[in-house]
Amino acid sequence: MKISKVDDATLQMIQQYQKTEKVEDRSSEKAGAANNLVPEEKVNLSTTAKDVQALQNAISSLPDVREEKVQALRDQIEKGTYKVDAEKVAEKMVGESLLDIIA
Repeated sequence: MKISKVDDATLQMIQQYQKTEKVEDRSSEKAGAANNLVPEEKVNLSTTAKDVQALQNAISSLPDVREEKVQALRDQIEKGTYKVDAEKVAEKMVGESLLDIIA
């Protein structure tokens, strides 16, 4: 005796998915049993990417502080020979403020 007829499209899609999953599971089990190989991963970098990577490595090896420059400025300050170029300072300040306004 048939109680109800199921014409639900969602149910049909689920059933089809379940059938497909069973077939894929069986085929992967057979392939896994036949070949116990570990998948190999490869990465191919373009020459540009290699250049960028080499530059990043070179930059990371540079010190954060240029000790020679710091020491030279310390010596000038201690001797009283360090001179500030007010015009350069003003140019930098104006340039940076213009960049802040534009950006």
